[in-house]
Amino acid sequence: MSAVPVSAGTSSRPTLQPSNVAQTWEMSKRSVLALWRQPSLVVPSLIFPLFFAALGTASFSRATSLPGFPAVDSYLDFALAGAVVQGILFGSTVGATALATDIENGFFDRLLSSPSTRSGIIIGRMAGGMVFGGAQTLFFIVVLLPFGLTIRGGVLGVLAMAVGGTILALAVGALMSAMAIKTGSSEAVQGAFPLLFIGLFFSSAFFPRETMSGVYGNLADVNPISHLVEGFRDLTIDGLTGSAVVRAILIPAGLAVLTVSLALRTLRSRLGAR
Repeated sequence: MSAVPVSAGTSSRPTLQPSNVAQTWEMSKRSVLALWRQPSLVVPSLIFPLFFAALGTASFSRATSLPGFPAVDSYLDFALAGAVVQGILFGSTVGATALATDIENGFFDRLLSSPSTRSGIIIGRMAGGMVFGGAQTLFFIVVLLPFGLTIRGGVLGVLAMAVGGTILALAVGALMSAMAIKTGSSEAVQGAFPLLFIGLFFSSAFFPRETMSGVYGNLADVNPISHLVEGFRDLTIDGLTGSAVVRAILIPAGLAVLTVSLALRTLRSRLGAR
């Protein structure tokens, strides 16, 4: 019985594919680096919230004496939460727009044809938004501190806000990613921006609900953005309380569970339609 020759350079070991965690990690790095290399995509979501905070502080500084207005050292303390949520809402559309662009130019299809984890494609894109959301929260605090901002929650309150901002970015990014997967259009994702802006103004981001009445007050009461803003605001003006942590972290976490599930379901539907 003759021996079977083995050519040089061949191996009997099977080729190992990277684990799902490793693949998701690499896609996450790609998403984060894309934001870093294209600052023009993220700078507006950093500048405009600061502009609105400065404008509101200059215009409504005496409004803090109105009946029903929470006790604050300055309107800037009140405005911080609105700036954080505004920046995250706007910044989280960037990753979803990039995902829609991947679909339009065919890169998304190439990922699907490769032996890569399907959920990692979506989670990797969301990771960039999560990192940016946490960084935005810290950025707004650091920039506004020299102008008189006071955070009664202290360092732990700042960390809780950063965690809440990260999770909120995941929740909003997943929702917008579901739209990107469903439509495959970056224009459709960008078209949702005015809706977020309208939702922000019909909330308690710029004025407390206690001072509102009529239709505007009713809309602010049922607007989920109001409750997100007030969670961050409680950490700023009330301190590190259990209710503040619940509203700032657990409410975004609950939303994230729903929106990530929606994004993954939308992905499965898109794959099933092929």
